Amino acid sequence: MEKRIGTITILILDRRQATVINSIISDHTQVVLCRQGLPFRDSEVAVIALIVEGTTNQINALTGQLGRLEGIVCKAVVAPQGVGKKAEN
Repeated sequence: MEKRIGTITILILDRRQATVINSIISDHTQVVLCRQGLPFRDSEVAVIALIVEGTTNQINALTGQLGRLEGIVCKAVVAPQGVGKKAEN
C-alpha cells in the first residue's frame, strides 16, 4: 500500500487524557514525523498537531484510537495519492 503524507490535529478538551494520548502517539512513532503541542494557559484546552507519513490504514488507526477518547476531537487530512512522490528520471 502506498504511503501518504498528512496532518492530524488533536483538540484536547480534557487534559486528564494527556497520558493516554501520549501513549497512543508513542505506539505509532513509525508514522509520526513531527509533533507540536500548544497548551492554552488559561483553560483546560490544548492542541497537538502531528505531521504523518504512512499508509491510509496506519494514519486511520492512529486517528481512530485518538478520536474514540472522551474529551478529544481528532481530524486527519491526507494528501491525494501520488502527491509528494519524487519524479523519476
